Amino acid sequence: MSHEADLVKPAVLLTIIGETVLKDAILKLLKSYNVNDYTITQVQGEGSHGRRMGDMVGYNTNIEIKTILSLEVSNDILQSIKDYQGKQAVIAFRSYVEIL
Repeated sequence: MSHEADLVKPAVLLTIIGETVLKDAILKLLKSYNVNDYTITQVQGEGSHGRRMGDMVGYNTNIEIKTILSLEVSNDILQSIKDYQGKQAVIAFRSYVEIL
């Protein structure tokens, strides 16, 4: 009999991709919900806001922030991210995951 089921818990992986200039504001938002564990990566891509190839440091660059949290907290953060849409290039989505 495996005890793995006792160790695995449901959670949400929240991914936010946006302009690098939003980094401080997004981190402040996360911390306001007591989210202190996250990963930030510089990313490149192309979408409705054009190409983000990271040609120059701090210009034309995007970041990806990932964090694992509860469904309830992800709802609140996603709602807050809506305030940035239309003003800056940002997208956020969540995936349902299981964590140890």
